[in-house]
Amino acid sequence: MAPLGDATVLHVDMDAFFAAAEVRRRPELAGLAVIVGGTGDRGVVAAASYEARRFGVHSAMPTVRARRLCPQGVFLAGDHAYYREVSGRIMELFRSFTPLVEALSLDEAFLDVAGARRLFGPPGDIARRIRADLQSSEGLACSVGVGSNKLLAKLASRAAKPRAGPAGIEPGPGTVVIEPHDALCFLHRLPVGALWGVGPATLRRLSDMGVETVGDLAATPTDTLVAAFGRAHGHRLAELSQARDPQPVVASRTPKSLSVEVTFPRDVTDRAALEQEIVRQADSLGSRLRSAGCTTRTVVLKLRFGDFRTVTRSRRLREATAHAPHLARTAKELLALLDVAAGVRLLGLGAGGLLGDGSIQMRLEEAASAPPSALDEALDDLRARFGPQVIAPASTRPSGAHRSPPGRSERVS
Repeated sequence: MAPLGDATVLHVDMDAFFAAAEVRRRPELAGLAVIVGGTGDRGVVAAASYEARRFGVHSAMPTVRARRLCPQGVFLAGDHAYYREVSGRIMELFRSFTPLVEALSLDEAFLDVAGARRLFGPPGDIARRIRADLQSSEGLACSVGVGSNKLLAKLASRAAKPRAGPAGIEPGPGTVVIEPHDALCFLHRLPVGALWGVGPATLRRLSDMGVETVGDLAATPTDTLVAAFGRAHGHRLAELSQARDPQPVVASRTPKSLSVEVTFPRDVTDRAALEQEIVRQADSLGSRLRSAGCTTRTVVLKLRFGDFRTVTRSRRLREATAHAPHLARTAKELLALLDVAAGVRLLGLGAGGLLGDGSIQMRLEEAASAPPSALDEALDDLRARFGPQVIAPASTRPSGAHRSPPGRSERVS
């Protein structure tokens, strides 16, 4: 087996990003338990400061439970436009070191710095400089892992993180470098659940086989893994257990999908109110598509009812678009096919099958009625300069009998 290459892949992960960004613009929150997410009874925690994590609060936790665990916490609804703005500056800082930046989300990215060593020094030094520059320019902390591939870099950044518990907050090292000769020693002592692709079902199956650590997995014959999990997954598990991850860092990655969803404080049966929310979400989604330089061929509508039954409906468009009225019209057509009498708890709108060229092609019959692309550009420019709330579709303004319910908990992805 060929030896691992040089440790030139970085994984940069912002520390409690949404909460830290809020503290950055509101310094009076420093040292407090800041919890970002839904502020209503049905919200979900999107991020928690380390002060909040001391009490057991974590992302994806229902807000009601977070309030019980941390009643003194500062609960904020979240400002995703602001987080995207800060994230954009962070990614630009990364690109000042290398063009090979693969953003995974607003708060984490892989960097390949193999070609940057002559200019900036060893990868470990680059990692430490990135941390210092982020602290200086944005007032934000991050953890950086360095390894020979994405797998090792990701695991190293996790090891670099601070840790919070009842006894207090333990600062992490900030940067962890896994040199090739140390990779297997580092990897094999970890629980097998630390590997990519080991979800709950795979974890249960491995546990039944007596596999608890990555070292146990490495000692398991590949044929046994193939028999248990199939050829592709079995071979993948065997490769990962030996610190093998062939996936390169891919720059300018086009997202596969974008979505936004809202949890209402009360179940909604008013179809007109749901259509109003669809228009608002389509406006937000169209703006995000254009910002990402993408168009979509697939509109996805998601409804979750009061009994937590969830249904999704999708429709493939004849032409790719990032124009909000087209997204809203299709989503309304999908909604018309569903019975909402049971009461809708959550409504979401998604765009799948994204195309990265940003081109929009309309059918001839649509061209006469559709606003010109210049209008979309003007809307985006206004929001970039004055904030996302400066302008919105008239039908989403809260007036009349079909006012959208207040206190909504919104999540974007």
